[in-house]
Amino acid sequence: MKPLFFCLAIITLIAGHGFAYADPISAPARALIASIDALNVEQRWPAGEHVHWESGEPDGKPEKTPGKHTHCSAFVAAAAKKVGIYILRPPEHGQILLANAQFDWLENQGARQGWLPVRDAVEAQAHANRGDLVVAAYKNHHDDKPGHIAIVRPSDKSAMAIRAEGPEITQAGGTNYRDTTLQRGFAGHPAAWAQHEVRFYAHVVK
Repeated sequence: MKPLFFCLAIITLIAGHGFAYADPISAPARALIASIDALNVEQRWPAGEHVHWESGEPDGKPEKTPGKHTHCSAFVAAAAKKVGIYILRPPEHGQILLANAQFDWLENQGARQGWLPVRDAVEAQAHANRGDLVVAAYKNHHDDKPGHIAIVRPSDKSAMAIRAEGPEITQAGGTNYRDTTLQRGFAGHPAAWAQHEVRFYAHVVK
């Protein structure tokens, strides 16, 4: 077999088994995630404390309702606002059960604000690598229980890895992560990843 044909055969074999890598991480994607990382999610939006939704800083106010009081949706709203993009946020909706409301808003009104649905996790990672703002959203089956939402961050992981554990994300939550997998970040909602109930949306950053 000639060397060129051999190389093409190896590339085809790798791609066919899911080892192909996502789109290269673009300069706009690096700039976007640097802007989001500057929010210092691992130091702000602490679970269990009442926070100002945009800064993530505790404001000293007591929580009035039971629960863990995590701030995934407030962080996503703050990150989107920082880059000039609207997603449902206070004061249009309070912080309580905001992630569930954002899920519904993205599905029903998001397109009017520039949010477009993304087919799957691999495509979501590709959009993030091109520099779009991408969110992963899950709505709890129980309307009185919180859902979850996170930002998909650029990564050079393979399609196989994405299908196994999801794209890379940044989130506030029970644990705040600057960089983790979707599977780990959404572990508190077993149906989210295992039963393919996460929905992805992308918005062009201008």
